[in-house]
Amino acid sequence: MIFVAIVFLAVAAGCFLYRLLRGPSTPDRVVALDGVLSVVVSGIVVAAAKANSDIILVTVLVVSLVGFVGTVALGRFVERRGG
Repeated sequence: MIFVAIVFLAVAAGCFLYRLLRGPSTPDRVVALDGVLSVVVSGIVVAAAKANSDIILVTVLVVSLVGFVGTVALGRFVERRGG
């Protein structure tokens, strides 16, 4: 079951990376970057489930908070710049 989750996460990461590299506008790239971060966080959760470890979940919290702050900062930058 974990293998299936890893495959789906890899496909999602590929789609987000494609949009990140080929996005026609900056807001598209910001959303794609946020999606990549969500896939990374999900991957860490899957790794924690596979390892049966609770300590890794602290890393998930930190990465999620950093991603949220980064997304908000990029959103404000795009808003001020005008798209």
